Parts: sequence; C-alpha cells; structure tokens
Amino acid sequence: MKIIAVLNSQSGTLRTMDIDAFIDDACAAFAAEGHELSCVLTDGDNILAALEKAAQNHDYDVLLAGGGDGTISAAAALAWQNDKILGVLPAGTMNLFARSLNIPQNVTEAIHALAKAGAENVDIGTCNGQSFVHQVAIGLHPMLVRYREKYSYASRLGKILANFRAMGQLITHVPRVKAVADIDGRAVKGVYSALAVSNNPYGDSVLPVAPDVQTGHLGFYLAKPLPVSGMLKLFWDIARGQWRSNLAIEEDHARSVQLTILNHKAHQYMSVDGELLPLPAELDIRIHPAALRVLVPQSEN
Repeated sequence: MKIIAVLNSQSGTLRTMDIDAFIDDACAAFAAEGHELSCVLTDGDNILAALEKAAQNHDYDVLLAGGGDGTISAAAALAWQNDKILGVLPAGTMNLFARSLNIPQNVTEAIHALAKAGAENVDIGTCNGQSFVHQVAIGLHPMLVRYREKYSYASRLGKILANFRAMGQLITHVPRVKAVADIDGRAVKGVYSALAVSNNPYGDSVLPVAPDVQTGHLGFYLAKPLPVSGMLKLFWDIARGQWRSNLAIEEDHARSVQLTILNHKAHQYMSVDGELLPLPAELDIRIHPAALRVLVPQSEN
C-alpha cells in the first residue's frame, strides 16, 4: 500500500521528539512490510488544509494522521469522504479513538504496529451530517471544555488536572438542558445536566472509550441535574470508572437518536470529538456501521 502521513508537529507528543529521526524510522518500518510511506509535516494552523490535500491525492491508499483527537476526527471525516483507509497515530494527550482501536500510546510503538496492521471496517457516527468517531456531548462536557480552556497544559496529566479544576467550577454551575430525545422511535423527555451520544457504547474504564467500534450502535447517556453533593459523587464515580453504578446516569443503545433542545438559546455549545461547536436546536445523530476503513494492529493472541 501507499500511505501518506500528515503529522501535526505541535501535537502533544511529536513536538518533544526528534521528528526527522522519527520519520526515518517510520518510513523504514513501512518499507520492511512492503509499503511506501510519505510524510507531510505541518502545524496546528495548517493541519486541516494538509489533511484535505492528502485525502484528495489519488496516488495514496491510506491517510495516516498524527495528532490529537481533533486531528484524528478531521482525518476520519476526510478518509471516509474520499474512500481512503484511515491510519491513526496517537500523538495527542488523550487519544480516545486510538485507544478504541487498541493502538499503542507510544508513537514509536504505534508506527511499527501500524506498519504491520491490516484494514478493517469500523463504525462512524454523524451529527446533522458531520462525522464523529468518539462522541457528541451537550451540557456538562462542553462547559467543562470551555472552563478547561482557561488553563494551560502540555501533557495528558496536565489536561487531567485542568479537567479537575474545571470540574470544581461546574459543581456550582450545573447546566440544565430541557430536551426531547427520539431513541430509535421511542420518545424520552426531561431536564438533564449532560447528554452524550457515542460512536459505540463505552466500556468500563476511567476514560470514555468504546472497547468495540463494530457493534453498529450508538451509546446514549443522560445525567440528571444534581446538587453539589450529587455532582461530587458523580465526578468521583467517573474518576474511578464506576459511573455505571451512579443512579443519576441513564444509558441506552440505538441506531439513531434525534434530539430537540426545548430551552435552546444562542451562544450554547456542543462538543463533537472534543471540539466546541454551536449547538443547534435539533440534532439528528446516526451511526453508519462498518462505513470507515481503518488500520487496526494485529492481535497479540
């Protein structure tokens, strides 16, 4: 196969590396498996344009993206639109979709695993036509992102600490989202502090990661508004991976979810794969089973 890699040199991991040595190692790893790898090095301001150009280049079979979750989400959309195989190099702080694909979190180990990987079909979601590989969230998570952006961090640990600081603000500023949800034709109405729709249901780990991205179902999660004590317990349960035991959280699975925000206002936000976007009054969220081809490392078994 011919692979074009677009690497965000400002991403959490790559900016601290000898990038030239890494590229040489990556090219050698793919060549050893009979593949041809070309690399494009760019920065955060130009990553989208570089991904678009690479995705539209018919000389390549695989679009390999190196960056954080936002970069990977954009690359997935472009790979899907242009009938390319997606390669995911986890070079950000959380790397949630890469974790779902069981890609090593060390970029050197990851590039060698990807060189030996095969292509598999996995699910991808859309929200009002925009694709996502992780989740769409309303309420708590977009507010968390907005609060977190006030703090600087340069590592996964720093991001986690910034999250905890943002949670401290959220405890006394709990959003209240009045919404109607149509879950595969079944209506649910209520007031919630958080709504999240994931590309495949989450597992039981501390991080919100889908252990299987081939179920053909969305995960749908609701959390009721809570007092300070309830919010503290909710965050504690999330932090220790016990959120499913929290009675404030409801979980469902579906092929499609339609949301109507009854108390919609201007300047509200949702997060799509961690990126803040204006919240529409109505959302049509669907899963597209086995629609995205990705490089998946070989099982060690």
